[in-house]
Amino acid sequence: MFKRTVMSLLLAGCAGSAMAQSYPVRPVTLVVGFPPGGGADAVARIVADKIGKTLGQPMLVDNRPGAGTTLASEHVARAPADGYTLLLGSASIYGSDQLLYKSARYDGARNFTPITRWSSAPMLLAVRKDFPAQDVGELIALVRSQPGRFSYSSSGAGVITHLAALSFAGASGGLRMLHVPFKGGAPSIQAVGAGDVDLSFGTPPSVLPLAQSGRLRVLAVSTAQRSPLFPDLPGMQESGVPGFDYTFWFGLFAPAGLPDDVAQKLFDASASALQDAEVKSRLASQGNLAAPSASVEEFRAWALKEGQESKALTQRSGAGVQ
Repeated sequence: MFKRTVMSLLLAGCAGSAMAQSYPVRPVTLVVGFPPGGGADAVARIVADKIGKTLGQPMLVDNRPGAGTTLASEHVARAPADGYTLLLGSASIYGSDQLLYKSARYDGARNFTPITRWSSAPMLLAVRKDFPAQDVGELIALVRSQPGRFSYSSSGAGVITHLAALSFAGASGGLRMLHVPFKGGAPSIQAVGAGDVDLSFGTPPSVLPLAQSGRLRVLAVSTAQRSPLFPDLPGMQESGVPGFDYTFWFGLFAPAGLPDDVAQKLFDASASALQDAEVKSRLASQGNLAAPSASVEEFRAWALKEGQESKALTQRSGAGVQ
């Protein structure tokens, strides 16, 4: 009996090792909780394309928008932990999602395997082209003078664009604006460009095309200081909102239980992709910085900390459960 048990364990170990050595043997699916055309989709497609070439199997982007990205996260949380279904995720899976959506039954620390960070970026404060305010200070004064009259869009209740606006409103002394949520960054910013809403915090890939065509204006970046990506735009500190500093990031996650060696293979492929000059240039053209983690372990600790901070912000925001 003892010999059979030892042999079984040895065979299981060999099978796991063989899986990691052969992985992947078919295409890998990267699930994104936003529709095509937004910031997350841009990051996903740029990095996934390079990783697929490194791994020798395509990494296919599967857009599953809705319910503030929780539909995508739920799908991945329930998938087999074999490395073939992955998530482009952020801090929200660690508690914000559960506060905002009754349907979110997963827990970031229990149901996911963090692998590495892919990107980080500031957000852009965009206003409709005929908005009366010419800078952030004028915007704050105008909104404060007419509480509830002005509107802002987001890519969904509780997601990064919504939390950025709520945080900005709080840091600016409690501004009151009407929230108009959409199912993605692209339609959210298009509403500003069409003049249907007054302003929004958007991701650079969503905002820049409309700004360059003159359909909206950008007043500032969401970080305290100016960003090297947008040196001509003021940061929030010089704009008169010193307590506001907001960045967003995307990282790679798998279902819980992913074998360590498969996680390491995905980490290494990600690191290689994010060091590639063309990938970095393409990300920068979309307003994102390549931001690989130092190790799988470092990212796991960092993502958990970021998640706890995001959850606290969501609790302070007062955003309601849907």
